[in-house]
Parts: sequence; structure tokens; C-alpha cells
Amino acid sequence: MFLEDPQERYTKQQILYYLHKYLSEAQEQCYDNIRISKNAWDTNLVKANPQYLSVNWEASGGGAFAVIPLNEKGRLPEQIPLFRGHKAVVLDTDWNPFDDSLIASGSDDGKAFIWRVPEDFALRTEEGEDPKDVGPLKQLTGHSRKVGHVLFNPAAANVLATSSGDYTVKIWDVEAGSPRLTLRHTDIVQSLSWSANGSLVVTTSRDKKLRIWDVRQEAPAHTVPGHAGAKNSRVTWMGEQDRIATTGFSKMSDRQLGLWDLRDPKEPVGGFHMLDSISGVCMPFWDEATKCLYLAGKGDGNIRYFEYERDRFEYLSEYKSGEPQRGVAFLPKRGVNMHENEVMRAFKTVNDSYIEPISFIVPRRAEVFQGDIYPPVVGTKPAMSAAEWFDGMEGLPPKIDLESIYEGEEPAEIPADSKPVSRVPSSSTMLSPSKQEPSPASSKEAPEPIKEPPQPSPAFRGPPPSIKEQSNSIANLASKYEDDKEDSSSSTEEDDSSSFEEVPKPIERQVASSSSSKPADTKPAAEITEAAAITCKLSSPVSPTKLAAPVSPSKPASSQQPPLASSSATSPGMAAAAATTRSDDQVTLKDIKVLLERQSRTISGQSEKIAMLTAEVDRLKTTIGEKM
Repeated sequence: MFLEDPQERYTKQQILYYLHKYLSEAQEQCYDNIRISKNAWDTNLVKANPQYLSVNWEASGGGAFAVIPLNEKGRLPEQIPLFRGHKAVVLDTDWNPFDDSLIASGSDDGKAFIWRVPEDFALRTEEGEDPKDVGPLKQLTGHSRKVGHVLFNPAAANVLATSSGDYTVKIWDVEAGSPRLTLRHTDIVQSLSWSANGSLVVTTSRDKKLRIWDVRQEAPAHTVPGHAGAKNSRVTWMGEQDRIATTGFSKMSDRQLGLWDLRDPKEPVGGFHMLDSISGVCMPFWDEATKCLYLAGKGDGNIRYFEYERDRFEYLSEYKSGEPQRGVAFLPKRGVNMHENEVMRAFKTVNDSYIEPISFIVPRRAEVFQGDIYPPVVGTKPAMSAAEWFDGMEGLPPKIDLESIYEGEEPAEIPADSKPVSRVPSSSTMLSPSKQEPSPASSKEAPEPIKEPPQPSPAFRGPPPSIKEQSNSIANLASKYEDDKEDSSSSTEEDDSSSFEEVPKPIERQVASSSSSKPADTKPAAEITEAAAITCKLSSPVSPTKLAAPVSPSKPASSQQPPLASSSATSPGMAAAAATTRSDDQVTLKDIKVLLERQSRTISGQSEKIAMLTAEVDRLKTTIGEKM
């Protein structure tokens, strides 16, 4: 109820009207009236490209899947054209990265099919006209059991990888329709992912092993223990990085995230990172443009995302929803809405009845192309043909400049080895406007080295200094003041006829006591010795040469005893200097004692106040706890 302002009170009917209007607008952006497959096989259920969305369909009379144009939102017709041909349920689909109308499917019947979406394909037909199903373009036969995963090569044209229940992964030449390579495992493959240049494949299997395959050698380059849990694990290659990300479970069924270095994959970098204790499989998705990893869990409605920086994943934020998801797909970067600063778009299945799009948008006020969050990405041109890839050729596919697409022009091609000037926008850049940087297409200068951001001061501070440490520091300051004063007094009293040399302190004191014939002559040395003893008790280092400076002779003591006696008797200036030094020493020591006592009292008072404040805070906490 809204009671603060009588003019803004709403009736129950008005609230229901606006709520219904909001929900209607939200549903218009979704794809409703969808019958998603209820098969228990661990797959993403949906796949997306800039034009279409494929969905594993709950169909009778054999397996089928649906292809939905992205622009046909809202509630779909009761009957839509399906892609039929499999004799059993469809388990997985994948779009060709270089042809948006070509799609592969794997089924429980042990076969993989290649399909082509017809031109001007639409779900809504003329009134009274029955929808026409689409048949396969090519059949790939070679597995003896169900085909659980299909995945196109990201660099070579028409090269497909399929995993099966017969413990093998086959690499197909789609144009020839025959398997060329076979990767043999010891158990069912649960997930697989290609490297950016398409030369390596990483797989996870039910035997809890992580394998990195040199595909054309048909042998694993590395086989290491993966996640120790009994549930399924997932893997994704982190684009052009030599890093691999995995998700799985621990022995205690905690969800984990692992980062693996391709050069030394014996164990994950920094160990496994525990996410939570939810039982659903975590689906990883890598965004090469922003160097972010998205994790979507099955059975929960959250999608959390991390930024890869300094060889670790930094948590950024999380999309939260009360609607659980069984399948999730992410749109390729070339299909996002750059005018709205959309960096990623996900499609999640909800209640097996509709698909909801989720946009990840960077909030910026500028209405121009944002080059720092839209670097060049892989386009629709492969790096090589299937025949060249099977012959051993390697390379990255050429990229396109997204600014040309932003301006509504034809995609401008950029060489594959070009790199953006700036690295990846950090989490602060993704949350606030930043200055644009020149694109690599317009500048051929070498990129400047990246300056490391200033490290923040540690949040934890050490305990306050003790009373003894306070006394030592004050004594050190006082000793330094005393030394400086003695240096200045000795320098002002020296004349051209006398030159003072630094002689060790013990020798000077013996000379002064043995050569002096009057009691007045030995008094300054005794007082200086006492002053030095008191200063040492205060734990301050004292230089012996500076204490002996007023009485240091110019030659060794054995040959200078008579001249020193006559000089001390006939030179009133030297006597006055010694008296001045003695009085200064006494004043300085008194000041030090007073200062130490004052500091001790101050520290004691502060300690009492801190104790009182601590007791008051404890009392307030107890009072608040009783009220709660």
C-alpha cells in the first residue's frame, strides 16, 4: 500500500493492470510456447548464433529439434516446422561458426546429421497452411552408440567433432561425410572444447580425467586428474589463451572452478576454487573480447561472471533469478546490440516452456562506438579448408572490425594476428565510462606497455606501538638532536690554528683524566661520561667521536700531554666551550626525562579511554541483540 501521498494511492485493480502490462512486455521479448526436451542427458539444450536459436524438442515418432529465428519473439504457434530425421531423441546441436544457416545434430540413434536452414525460414505460416518439416542435408555414420556432443572446429571449415557412448571422439570431414580421426577414451566423454586455432581438443570424461589431445596425432598430450566428484564436469578453452577452465564437483559434492595452465597441467593454478554446494552442473562460457568467464548452473537461476586477470578469476557480479534453468546458450559477439552497449546475451530455458533472453549491458552515457569493450572478433571466414587442416595446417581465422558493423557497413576484415591496443577492460572500466583508445586498424604503432594500477594499501593494520617502543623512538630523536647540537658548537669554536681529529672515545677520556692537573679539568670528562651512560640506558646509539670532540688533541696522547695541560690552563675559550657543553647536556637530559614521563601519562590515559569505549561497544551489542 502507498500511504505517504494521497495523490499516489493505487487501487488493487490498477496494481494488477500495471503488473500485467509489465509481464506482458517482458513476455514479448521471450520465446514462449516451446516444448523443450525432457531427456536427462547432460547437454545445454539450446544453441544460438546471430540469426537463429536451436532447441532440443520434445517430439514423438523419433527425434527432432526446432530452429527459431531471433526476430520471431513472443508466443509461438502450436505447430511449427521441425527438423526431423533422427530415429531417437536429439541430444545436442551446434551451429557452424562460418555459416549461420548450417547446423549439426547428435542423437541417441548413434548418428550425427548436418542440416541447412532454408532461405526465408519462418515459424508462422499462412492461415490454413500446414508447417513443412526440414530434412537432413547429410548423415554422418560411424559411432556404435549414442552421439552425445557435436562441436565444430573454430578455425577450419566443415570440420566436426562428435563424442559418443562408445568412448570415442571422432573428427569428421563434413564435405566428404567420413570420419578421419578417432580419439579413444576409457569412459564416456562428458564435455569437449577446441583450442582457438583448432589444433588441440580438451575433454573431460566419467573416469575423472582431463585430457588434452593433439588431434592429428590421435594421442593425448596430457592426461591429468580432474575434479574428484562423481557428478559431471565441464570444460571450455579460454579462446586464444593457453589456459583451460573447468567446472565440476569435489568429493563432498561442492561445485568447483579450476584454471589450468596448458604448459604445466599437472594440477590447477592455485588449486580448485569452491563455488557453492548446489547440486546442479555448472556450464562455463568464455568471452574472448572482455576476457570474462560466465558460469550458469543447472537447477538454479543465477549466472555469475568472472574476469580473468593475473592468472586468476576475479569475481565481478551475478545475475540472479528465481526461475531455474536447464539449458543456457550465449550469442557470439558479432550478434550483440552494440548501440545499447550489450557485451553478452544469454538465452535460458525456463520451466521447459519458454526461453528468456538475458542481456549483459555496460552502462555508459556515450552514444558512440565503444572500442574498448568491442575489440576485433572472429568473423565468418575460416582460416583454412578441411583438407588443409587434415594436412597439418594451423592458424587463426581472420577477424572483423565491429565498428564497421556498428556503422551499418560491411564487416571490415582484420588480420588474425592483430591485437587491440588496450588489453581487457577491468571491472572498474565495465562499470563506468572510459576514454576510447585507437583501434589497431587505424594505428600501426607498437602498443605501449600497460602500467600496473597502484596497489591499494592493506586493509589490515598492525597493533599500536608499545610504551617501550615509544620511549626508544623518543630517545633516538633526542640523541640525534644532541649530536647535531654538539656538531654545530664544535664547528663554531674551531679556529685556523687548531684542527680537531676524530679519535676513539676511550683514548680521549684517558688522556683528559691523566693530563689534567686541576680538578676543574677532569670534571667535564666525568660529566660527559655520565651523560653517555644515561643515554645508553635510554637505548639510543651515541657516537663516541662526537662526545670526545671538545677535548680531542691534534696528535697522539704520548707526545701531547704537556701541551694539552698548558693549553687547558691558558685557553679560556676552550674552558668556556666545555662549560657550555656540560650545561647543554644537563638541560637535554632533563628534557628527555620530562618528555618520557609526559608520553607515558598520555599513553596510559589513551589506554583507559580505549578500554572504556570497548566496554561501551560490548554493552551496546548486547542491548541490540536482546532487542532483536
